[in-house]
Amino acid sequence: MHRRHFIAAALASLTVPALAQVPADVPLDKAERQAVLRGLADSLEQSFVFPEVGARYAAMLRAKADNDAYAALTDPTTFGEKVTADLQAVSADGHLRLAPEAAFRTRTPRPQPADMPVSAKPNGPQGLEETKMIGDVAYLRFNGFFGEDKVVDAARRFLLDNAGTARAVIIDARPHRGGGLAEMDAILPLLYAQPTVLVRMDTRASAFADGAPNPPSLVAREAPATIIRQDHTVTPDKGETRLQSVPVYYLTSRRSASAAEHLALSFKRTKRATLIGEKTYGAGHFGGVEAIGKRFAAFIPVGRTYDPETDWGWEGQGVTPDIATGADEALAKALELASKAGAHPA
Repeated sequence: MHRRHFIAAALASLTVPALAQVPADVPLDKAERQAVLRGLADSLEQSFVFPEVGARYAAMLRAKADNDAYAALTDPTTFGEKVTADLQAVSADGHLRLAPEAAFRTRTPRPQPADMPVSAKPNGPQGLEETKMIGDVAYLRFNGFFGEDKVVDAARRFLLDNAGTARAVIIDARPHRGGGLAEMDAILPLLYAQPTVLVRMDTRASAFADGAPNPPSLVAREAPATIIRQDHTVTPDKGETRLQSVPVYYLTSRRSASAAEHLALSFKRTKRATLIGEKTYGAGHFGGVEAIGKRFAAFIPVGRTYDPETDWGWEGQGVTPDIATGADEALAKALELASKAGAHPA
């Protein structure tokens, strides 16, 4: 099965190859609707993180295909939205989605509520929006972890360049919609003084013919044959240790999702950072985007991330901050705490 896999993948759209087999403005017909529904059913049955839920999704989709239940829907976008809503009615999932493949080829986030806090809206380039020193506090603001080498390198380089003067670190994930592990793996070794297990990730084995991705930070653990189990770990940087003892503050909003929540739980359970802001979105099943039919794609959740000590994951719940504030007040609160801890914000 062809799949592009993104560990802890984002709610924001992710890049997939253009299918370009059917123009976007050509109305759907019965044959295409049925092909998409049956193809999606097969994928979910084989790969969805929980086999019993995947089977329920598949049964619903096949029944809809047999009855041409979406006969009135000829617009691809509307069709995708309705199928997604029906899947969510069977079992809610923060990532599962069907849409025309063009919706996944850009990183344009889904529309947000009108009352979304200003601080939770992206206002800079994709990925690392901003780095700056606020007095002697190192501040990084992310709207996603997209794994682009230049962005990963820039985040790490900023911390390295300021390790001698920074007395605290603030990571702002209020506009963060998800992504992968690369940014985390680049900066966390500068912040942790001891080898540490962050979180555990279980992937449905049938989703990958050749096994799940295995970067060095993922350590394989024993598990049933149906599951690929890995611990996300951090190994401290031995060459630069000055930030490994400074206070770290992690800012969240109700927009913060997926990989942002992965990092939130990692920080919270290891007590390495103080979480400040709002409870996060609640999308804890990672996966990837798969082509469905000739012009559709679906985000297929294939695994779950959780606390290995308690088995708790944030899907449908979100991660609760240590200090609850409105999202727009979170940075001021972090700077206040940094000042009390001995930093000198400007």
